[in-house]
Amino acid sequence: MLYFARWKIALIAVVIAIGALTTLPNFFSAKTLESWPGFLPKNKMVLGLDLQGGAYLLYEIDKQDYMQKRLKTLVGEIRTALREQPRIGYTGLGIQGDSAQVRIRDLTKLDEARKRLDGLRNPLVNSLFGGQQVYEFALSVSDDGLARFTYTEEGLADRMQSIVEQSIEVIRRRVDELGTTEPNIQRQGSDRILVEAPGESDPQRLKDLIGQTAQLTFHMVDTSMSAEQALQGRPPVGTIILNSVDDPPIPYLLEENPLLSGEDLVDAQVSFDQRTNEPVVNFRFNTAGARKFSIVTQQNVGKPFAIVLDDAVISAPVIREPITGGSGQISGNFTVEGANDLAVLLRAGALPAKLTVIEERSIGPGLGADSIEAGKLASLIAGAAVVIFMVLAYGRFGVIADIALGANVILIFGALTVLQATLTLPGIAGIVLTIGMAVDANVLIFERIREEARAGRSAISAIDAGYKRALGTIMDANITTLIAALILFQLGSGPVKGFAVTLAIGIFTTVFSAFTFSRLLVSLWVRTRRPSKLPI
Repeated sequence: MLYFARWKIALIAVVIAIGALTTLPNFFSAKTLESWPGFLPKNKMVLGLDLQGGAYLLYEIDKQDYMQKRLKTLVGEIRTALREQPRIGYTGLGIQGDSAQVRIRDLTKLDEARKRLDGLRNPLVNSLFGGQQVYEFALSVSDDGLARFTYTEEGLADRMQSIVEQSIEVIRRRVDELGTTEPNIQRQGSDRILVEAPGESDPQRLKDLIGQTAQLTFHMVDTSMSAEQALQGRPPVGTIILNSVDDPPIPYLLEENPLLSGEDLVDAQVSFDQRTNEPVVNFRFNTAGARKFSIVTQQNVGKPFAIVLDDAVISAPVIREPITGGSGQISGNFTVEGANDLAVLLRAGALPAKLTVIEERSIGPGLGADSIEAGKLASLIAGAAVVIFMVLAYGRFGVIADIALGANVILIFGALTVLQATLTLPGIAGIVLTIGMAVDANVLIFERIREEARAGRSAISAIDAGYKRALGTIMDANITTLIAALILFQLGSGPVKGFAVTLAIGIFTTVFSAFTFSRLLVSLWVRTRRPSKLPI
């Protein structure tokens, strides 16, 4: 156990050196790091919201907004179902409160209408063991021909769960595109989403970017009458009036059904118009979207079509020629930042429902500085107490344990830097805990060595037996702690995950430093001094 081959000694030295090298950038400013040679590491540890400040936003899903949009879609499905051949006459199709309803005129076809409408209840989950089917909507059809769809409690709960999960993914893509480091995005309750963005210097921009639904659609412009005439009179059936983003806004009369949606987009990038040098957004469709876009532009050459984002017309160009390449351009007097934000929104996708900010906090770096200083002070006090105790309790072996402890701390900070894991205040607590765990392993080893020496073993034999017989106990203790850390990481969130990450990293570095590295130091001391009696 005390023999180390040269390659093992070299490997241990390399690990310690790499840990020190990756930790080093944390002690220098960003300006200083820029002047370093390219082959040296320059990454610094990522500090969490509680250490460097940032934006804290709590969103709530606008359930009513989603329900109205879904009912609007359902109305269109009802219309399509009743117009199938043979057609069934109806009247009063529309939304009433939180339900969609229609009245069947010909009561002799009521059974056929019920059969067609029954397929629109939208089955969600097949219950196991022959249980009852769960539907999104409940359908009631009265004898006088009134059919009404209402949300089921289970169906709405299932939809809200899906919306929250989908919204979290969309928000994560948007925040990642913005460049914010290690955002914490998690679900709270049944219909809320927490967003923490450490180091975000512009919380308002982040809020605007996250909260925008970003529903992109393409509509043909209805030229049968002007938008002003439609506003004064009655617009044609199947059309809507939307305003542009200009100041003052310009009304447009559009066909209600979109030709394409943002779901067909695969990319959106900012560029500059070669003629005007203004920022524009170039977009590209997937194969299916490119095919549809090609057909639409071929059939409507010379006609205007509108690009609509969240019920506002961004631009309404005229189709000069068929566009068969599957790509296009959005212009609209953008600033560079505005064009970049639009590209981010389009790449990340649309939110399934509107989000409302119910709590907003901007945490300043002053709070983070206080937290860092408190964490430093706690770590220094804990470290100093441990170092003094080990020296007093175990003499020269205690000095070796303290050297291994220093290497352990260096390896922890190096690992956090390389992995770019977020260090939070609970994470600092995890490091302080790891310091105690690291010397605990050495205490087990040294006490075992004492027992072996009292039993009459020679110095070298006692050291060898102490390390061998303490290994099992050390591994058992650290494996059980690692399991707890993994469970905390899997089930926890935010600060709890930060604590679990530093604890898990500390377990691996502890086993390496307290057992392997300290054993190497003891081995080198034994080779040099050849002791006949242990100074422990």
